[in-house]
Amino acid sequence: MVDLSFMDIKLKIGQRIKKLRTESKLSQGLKAEVDRTYVTDVENGRRNVSVEILERLVAALGVSFSEFFNSKEFKK
Repeated sequence: MVDLSFMDIKLKIGQRIKKLRTESKLSQGLKAEVDRTYVTDVENGRRNVSVEILERLVAALGVSFSEFFNSKEFKK
């Protein structure tokens, strides 16, 4: 049996990263020292992103963790 809530959080994180990135007109390179193909996979919910990588991505997007997670994507 697949844990859908786990898959859902990966997709929510990816969608939030993509939304912030496109709003800021940044490429998937993000200057976060993360390969752009990895960012693509995260944005599409295909990767488990570590807290360390998420911290780099959030910093590159110019938001705090609280701003990142305080969005409609994470509200039930």
